[in-house]
Amino acid sequence: MKHLMKKIKFKYIFTITIIYLSILSCDNSTSQPQTRIETVIDTIHGVAFEDPYRWLEDRYSKETLDWIEKQNVYAEKVIGNSTFRKNINKRLHELSTYDPFITPTEAGDYQYFTYRPKNSELPIIFRRKTPSDKNDKNSPIDLSLSYETVLDPNGKTPENTLRYSIAGFSNSGDLMAYSVRDGGEDEIKIKIYDVINQVELPDSLPWSLYNHSGGFTFDKSDLGFYYVKRSRIDGPRVMYHKLGTELEQDIEIFGSDYGPESFISANYVEDGKYLIFTVQHGWSKSEIHFKDLNNNRSPISIIEGVDARFYTKYLDGRLYARTNYGADKNRLISIDLNNFSPSNWEEVIPESENVMENFSLIDDMFFVTYLVDGSNKIKVFSKTGKYIKNIDTPRFSNASISKINNSISMKVSSFLNPQVIYNLDEDLNQGKMIYKQNVNWDPNDYIVRQVWRKSKDGADLPMWVIHHKNTKLDGRNPTWLTGYGGFYVSIKPSFNRNAIMWIERGGVFAVATLRGGSEYGERWHKSGMLLNKQNVFDDFISAGEWLIDNNYTSPDLLGIQGGSNGGLLVAAVTTQKPELFGAVLCGFPDLDILRFPWYVRNNNAPALLEYGNSKNYDEFLAIKEYSPYQNIKKGVSYPAIMLFTGALDTRVPPLAARKSAAKFQSSTISDKPIILRYHQKAGHAAGRGLSFTRGLKDRTMEFVFMAQELGLKN
Repeated sequence: MKHLMKKIKFKYIFTITIIYLSILSCDNSTSQPQTRIETVIDTIHGVAFEDPYRWLEDRYSKETLDWIEKQNVYAEKVIGNSTFRKNINKRLHELSTYDPFITPTEAGDYQYFTYRPKNSELPIIFRRKTPSDKNDKNSPIDLSLSYETVLDPNGKTPENTLRYSIAGFSNSGDLMAYSVRDGGEDEIKIKIYDVINQVELPDSLPWSLYNHSGGFTFDKSDLGFYYVKRSRIDGPRVMYHKLGTELEQDIEIFGSDYGPESFISANYVEDGKYLIFTVQHGWSKSEIHFKDLNNNRSPISIIEGVDARFYTKYLDGRLYARTNYGADKNRLISIDLNNFSPSNWEEVIPESENVMENFSLIDDMFFVTYLVDGSNKIKVFSKTGKYIKNIDTPRFSNASISKINNSISMKVSSFLNPQVIYNLDEDLNQGKMIYKQNVNWDPNDYIVRQVWRKSKDGADLPMWVIHHKNTKLDGRNPTWLTGYGGFYVSIKPSFNRNAIMWIERGGVFAVATLRGGSEYGERWHKSGMLLNKQNVFDDFISAGEWLIDNNYTSPDLLGIQGGSNGGLLVAAVTTQKPELFGAVLCGFPDLDILRFPWYVRNNNAPALLEYGNSKNYDEFLAIKEYSPYQNIKKGVSYPAIMLFTGALDTRVPPLAARKSAAKFQSSTISDKPIILRYHQKAGHAAGRGLSFTRGLKDRTMEFVFMAQELGLKN
């Protein structure tokens, strides 16, 4: 054994010691890949942390690539090529194949839309001549007809990982901006396409981070365009590019005061009179600025230095904002851009007992969506904020209001029912159904319950439990539990294909509401972030314990699943309470929160404002207690674990999943498999960035792993 006691000093009281070991980690199975140990000791704030697999952070080394290949082979061996796997793939394909509801975007003489035909692996950009008849013009796309192909990415890459997505059109409709993404990385290219002459212009933006939504627009004269470019080093910047000029000549419009922990969106309003900039600092605070494009003055700050969020829409000459400023569960305010001091803000709709989730102004009425114990309820108000009525929504549903084909329409979905769209009648009651997502599924014999449990600190939390109406509460039901708990994200009822396949085979599917989301307001959110992140893990553990205590399942039959922040969730509770679970699905996960600030090449820097930054001592003290990678311990009987990620995840560092797979494998003393499924093109963005067939294959593999480990009926 050789010891190299070389120390390298970094800022923020961080030191590294590397210890080279010429041994292999012990594994619990002869068929499991062996992983070489080469220990690095990180010293942060005076505390030493061993990292035995730092060498796996080098994704390009031959040794790492060979290790990944062996892990993929081992994962396939564990899952096997069974008839059950083939049947699940077939059923998942069946549930995932349907005609979507598509409303086109009009530009020039055409209407454009993006759609994946049933015989294609990837979505294609199509267009049709704009119909002369007003009703036909505003109608959704009839997918039984044929349309002109504008851009088709199918067959352009060996594994069909290329995607095109419309970013915007010039005012004349002659130019289309579209993004090009290869795989699942957040970085894209933006290209400018002359749809009349069907040629690319030389004004394309190179591969980088860009705001695709709320970040690209042509100017009103069609002489150039505005875009938001992000940098993990410098932060976001709003830029202007004049067509026909070099990119080096682009002008910075806004953003020089902000670093990588902020997002900026730019919206072009009032027929090009204003640019409105929203600066988002993490998920708890935002600013609003605007620039009058008719003069050369600097942008004016409307909202700055306020510890609150503002989600804005520019409607009928005023800026409306849904905000938690002075209202934990949000309220709607109105701001005159010519007289925008806070003393002149007008409250349109006050805070209520439920969280205001969204609002739309249609036909001089505000349709406001609320969260009620995680489900949606909708109220209607006049433009001045006078209450008019409630819109009826199904129990335990996800609902929204929009205008479709000159009618006010409501989209609804739930755990047991895929999306349905209704027009509302003149009395704003449910009228004609205009769309139903047709899948081969009968929900009539299944039930959804919302139950309540207490977390470790006594907090009351709900959870949905879905199963067949004849399920026996004998403690022997294979149970799939999922959750998220973070980033002000609400987990609402939705048609989940994994859930459908699970319950139709006799299992129980549960969705836990956790602190850190938006379900009960900003205090609820903040009670699950930064120094309070452990509350989220305690909340999830309480959900598992409730299912066991109430005879739905037992620890050996309880599986947990989460992705991204949800991957952090399931990994953290696995290290804290491994005896509670029988199987774990952990996808594209944040697993090394301790060293997250140093992963500057492929992290999502604003997440530091949610997780905390270990360079700050108080936050370090909280993070070191839950960061999963550092808390994997030798000699523990861990449950079966399947980690899955990809090399092109540039939002959550995949290197942490590689290292965690190795550490779990070498640490566990159980005979349950721990596997890693890794794809070189997969990532966080664009539905993992994979083709339709490959996406089904991967999701099938995940489902089969959970089913095998928990004994779900074939």
